[in-house]
Amino acid sequence: MPKKAKHELPLHKVIMVGSGGVGKSALTLQFMYGDFVEEYDPTKADSYRKKIILDNQECQIDILDTAGQEEYAAIRDNYYRSGEGFLCVFSICEHESFVHTQEFRDQISRVLDDEKIPFILVGNKADLRQLRKVSYEEAQAKATEWNCTYIETSAKTRLNVEEVYTMLLREIRKRKDSAKERERRSRGSRCLLL
Repeated sequence: MPKKAKHELPLHKVIMVGSGGVGKSALTLQFMYGDFVEEYDPTKADSYRKKIILDNQECQIDILDTAGQEEYAAIRDNYYRSGEGFLCVFSICEHESFVHTQEFRDQISRVLDDEKIPFILVGNKADLRQLRKVSYEEAQAKATEWNCTYIETSAKTRLNVEEVYTMLLREIRKRKDSAKERERRSRGSRCLLL
C-alpha cells in the first residue's frame, strides 16, 4: 500500500534582532513556553520551532534568536538571508538600544535588498514605564519613517507578546500569498502558439 504524502505545514521564519539585553530571548521564550526568564546566557544563537494556529490555519513558526552574534558580519548576513520576517527589538528604558535599531534595519535592507520585507519595531520592557527613556511618539515616528508597525511589549507581563508574533506571521503569510498569486498569474498568461 503506497504511503500517503504527508501534508507539509506552512513554515514561517522569524529572525529576532536588536542590541544585547533588550529582551529578545525573553520575548521568544515567553512566546514559545509561557515562561519569563530573568537571566539568560546570550552567547549563542538559538532556534525554536513551534506549531501554532494562525487565523484557524495550522502552521509552524521558526524563530532564530540572534543573541550575541551581531558582531560576526558573515554569520549575521546568513541569518538575515534565511529570514522571512524580522522583529527588531529595543528596550524602552535604554535610548542607545533604540538608536541601534537603525543599524539593524540598514543591515537587513542591504543584505536582502528589499524594503518591503515584513518588519516590526518592538519596544520591549513596557512594564518598566517609570524608567522609560524612549517615548512612544519617538518610536512611532521611526516606524512611520520605515513604513512598518511599532508595538510595545513586556516579556515579563506577556503584554502584546502573542500579538507581535501573530502580526508578523500575518505579514509573512500575506507576502507569500501575493508571491504565489503573481507566479500563478504569470504561468497562466503564457500562451502557446501552434
